[in-house]
This record gives sequence, structure tokens and C-alpha cells, in this order.
Amino acid sequence: MNTEYTAVVKQEGDWWIGWIEEIPGVNCQGHTREDLMESLRATLKEAIEFNRQDALSAVGAGYMEEIIAV
Repeated sequence: MNTEYTAVVKQEGDWWIGWIEEIPGVNCQGHTREDLMESLRATLKEAIEFNRQDALSAVGAGYMEEIIAV
């Protein structure tokens, strides 16, 4: 699945800082815009995988997965 997210980025002094709008807690910084974007991508992937594993641990056995679109 190829899903798009929105990065909000800005330069503050010598640093670039950014957040992913749709996923709370995904925020990063980097010395360059490219470093920031790479860090945001990696952190977003980790957050999604962590949330997936957390949900699967919480649900226990006998569950079904459903794809939903918004």
C-alpha cells in the first residue's frame, strides 16, 4: 500500500524541523532539508509499524483485518 502523508517543515536557524500532520508524535529535525525528510520517512515507518504491532498485541486471537478508506 502506498499511502501519502503531509510533512510540515520549516527552517529554524541552522536546523530544519518537521512534523507529520496525520500521525501524532512523528517529528524530527535535521541539518538540511534532505536530512529532515529522510528522518521523517524513517520515523513515520517506525511509528506505523509500532502502532500495527501494538494493535495486534491488544486484539488477541480471533480477529479479522478490514481495509478502510477515508
